Amino acid sequence: MRAMAVDSPNLNISGSRPERQKIENWLNKSMRIRMTDGRTLVGVFLCTDCDCNIIVGSCEEYLRPPDSQPKEDPRILGLAMIPGKHVVSIEIDETAVPQGSDNLDRSEGVGDSGYDHPDYM
Repeated sequence: MRAMAVDSPNLNISGSRPERQKIENWLNKSMRIRMTDGRTLVGVFLCTDCDCNIIVGSCEEYLRPPDSQPKEDPRILGLAMIPGKHVVSIEIDETAVPQGSDNLDRSEGVGDSGYDHPDYM
């Protein structure tokens, strides 16, 4: 993952073409968002607005960083809106396998619940 510090006022893209292009390149990519309260949300970037709120799909919530030990089972949120004022940092995962690919590792993200919906694997 590539870490990108986010300063909420700098995300205002109303007239700035390079910034708009950068955010458009993030569409449908997996992102990890750290929040001011210490939680981490991982999901697919869908959109943002002029108030720097972020909408992510297939979102999972972690109380500790997802790569910390011992591993923590995430809370599945689905579609989520993250208020821009609570965003500390954003990381874009450029190595993530696109949804719908046959190369998904089905052993990760399912947990003990047995819930096998492809959006949560």
